[in-house]
Amino acid sequence: MHRFTIIRYASSWEYLLSRLSKCLLLILLTTPIQLLAQVKPHKYVDPRIGSEGQGRVFIGPSCPFGMIKPSPDCTVKSNSGWLPEPAPITGFGQVHVSGTGGGPKYGNILIMPFSDKLDSIDHSSMRQNEKMALGYYSVLLKKHQIKTEITTAEKAAIYRFTFPKQAAKALAIDAGFFLGEQPIPDAREAQQFVGSEIEVVSATEVRGYSRIRGGWNNGAAYTVYFDAMFDAPIDHLTSWKNKKLYPGVSQQFDSGEKTGVLLGFKNGSSDTLKVKVGISFISSGKAKENIAQEIPHWNFENVRAQVENKWDEMLSRIEINADATIEQKKMFYTSLYHTMLMPVNRTGENPLWNGNAPYYDDFYAIWDTFRSSNPLITLISPKRQINIVNALLNIYQHDGYMPDARSGNYNGRTQGGSNAEVLIADAYAKGLPGIDYNLALEAMLKDATVPPGGIEEKEGRGGLVEYNHLGYVPYHIPRAGNRTTDYAYEDYCIAMVAKGLNRTKVYNRFIKQADNWQNLWRNDYKDHGATGFIMPKDSAGKWLDDIPYGTANNQHPTFKYTPLSREYPWYVCHWCGFFYEATSWEYSLSIPHQVPVLIEKSGGKEAFKQRLDTLFENRFYNVDNEPSFLTPCLYHWIGRPGLSSRRIRQIVLDNFNTTATGLPGNDDSGAMSSWLAFQMMGFYPNAGQSYYLLNSPMLKQVTLHQENGTNFKITAHHLSAKNIYIQSAKLNGKALNQAWIEHADIIKGGDLSFEMADKPSAWGTQVLPPVKN
Repeated sequence: MHRFTIIRYASSWEYLLSRLSKCLLLILLTTPIQLLAQVKPHKYVDPRIGSEGQGRVFIGPSCPFGMIKPSPDCTVKSNSGWLPEPAPITGFGQVHVSGTGGGPKYGNILIMPFSDKLDSIDHSSMRQNEKMALGYYSVLLKKHQIKTEITTAEKAAIYRFTFPKQAAKALAIDAGFFLGEQPIPDAREAQQFVGSEIEVVSATEVRGYSRIRGGWNNGAAYTVYFDAMFDAPIDHLTSWKNKKLYPGVSQQFDSGEKTGVLLGFKNGSSDTLKVKVGISFISSGKAKENIAQEIPHWNFENVRAQVENKWDEMLSRIEINADATIEQKKMFYTSLYHTMLMPVNRTGENPLWNGNAPYYDDFYAIWDTFRSSNPLITLISPKRQINIVNALLNIYQHDGYMPDARSGNYNGRTQGGSNAEVLIADAYAKGLPGIDYNLALEAMLKDATVPPGGIEEKEGRGGLVEYNHLGYVPYHIPRAGNRTTDYAYEDYCIAMVAKGLNRTKVYNRFIKQADNWQNLWRNDYKDHGATGFIMPKDSAGKWLDDIPYGTANNQHPTFKYTPLSREYPWYVCHWCGFFYEATSWEYSLSIPHQVPVLIEKSGGKEAFKQRLDTLFENRFYNVDNEPSFLTPCLYHWIGRPGLSSRRIRQIVLDNFNTTATGLPGNDDSGAMSSWLAFQMMGFYPNAGQSYYLLNSPMLKQVTLHQENGTNFKITAHHLSAKNIYIQSAKLNGKALNQAWIEHADIIKGGDLSFEMADKPSAWGTQVLPPVKN
């Protein structure tokens, strides 16, 4: 044996390597798979997914729902701050949003390292070696070869700048910078400067604030206060106001002009400079306290480990099969991550009123998030969703209305309905405790009965007087089509909560108003083989085939409106169309509370199937628009869940991946990502109601580790690229013949198992999804 070994192996090294390989193989074969697979879920999060194209996700470090979101700002043009090259990095701002469209918001308190004289405000730089990971960002700034690293806590962040050896260490802090600045004063959706102030407090501390107004929600002024601390003393400084430099002057007070400071540091034995930045919406003193509470030390790696642990605690609540592909793990856990970036927890940071009640901001917007983001948060952390709903009620009690969107401590804008009603109905239907549902119904009724007046884009229901009088919103009011469909569903949500609270009169009124979408349903209108569409109608009850525009007295021009009208002529404002961001082909299928009625009005089950097939095959369906999120599941209501699964799988394959352009549209505060996460797990909510529609999973196994201590496991046996259809299902060992389950089934814990095959079966064809009235 020894002689054979000497002959076979040319050297003792080869023999040693062979023995090590065999030992390693033996270890792999005898080690439990669970131990080999113990990779923490945060490792699969890739912040770059969806960062380019239309995804616009935030790429910097953040805690779950964290208030501070430090990240590079690449000029003033981006919504999330970051842009791909060749855009330079202007600096690193502390407050950002994720996945939003429209005008930018935030980008406040810009800091930027440099290595030069203190004689220039702009130190923009190209970059290389850019790295993004959960809780961490790093880049090499090419201009001065400075490595920048960032990690964060909830309200304070820490930066580590590594300079070339013997290079001068300097830092610019710009309190006047913000995203979305435009040369036109008061430009719609542009942020506008109000004021700023900066003060060098000591050799190791600077404080100040930035006050900005406007942005996507056209909001009132908000103020971001900051405190910055350094691990090396300042040696010399130059402050500025309105681009004028003031060498040696340590303070620039607020006189309505942009301010900032350039700091030069003493060269010591270290090539690094660490900076801690705390923010607050209360005061710079509160910002300093946030640093003291969250990062009382200078250990960068410790802060990074803490943010990773916070995310692991949340992400691990949904465990997927260990043998899922790396791409599947990245897509799934990044989707969960995106879902928990917004809204932002600002409890204790509300500058408008005091109190211990939960306070959340950056609902951006509930119109986008109610369908999938909030239901997913409800599963991951019902306590968090309870706080979010209570925050809405807190805002109602002090501001008079719940928001549909809110940012910078200001309600606005409403894109359609008053969609906070759906979050309340969803919480009520799923039995979330700790919410005053009588107060919640009061807030819902305020939306449904009291016209907001003034700026109807801010809150409440625009066109409410006409809606309550006519039963629909007439065309001359912007977004009349989707406002009508939204209001009808929200009236249904009000009715369901009122019924549960034994408010019979309220229930009777609003369950009737839930039919109001039918007042814009034009029964005889045909398009591409489908009959019946939601179409514009004037206040006299006349259907409008030709839409008037302009206000001239001597001319009355019109343009043709069809169910496929999406891009309006240049002379009709985007915000003023009949439908917001969609066509009648899409919105006519967005009736989540009365799908059987919709099927009947479309001509019955077979006609409805043909209608859905036409929608998808002619590419009238638009996955990146939230009103279409439920549409691929509508085959369930005609007893064809296999068709729902086939459509969903194709939509995912065609539109989602792990690249920087891996999201098909604006992520909208996690809306797009949460939709994907649900579809990968194999079930999808009908938000505001208590059940989930079952579709073919894309993962072999998913386990929900719930806050109440129970586990709910979904297993897809024989799942493969071909076996994409559910043949049969069992819930806790008993046959489940329906293609839906209740929220209570999940909360109790248990096992849901599917047998998969390559062809549809009779499963789920007889017992259709429930309709609750």
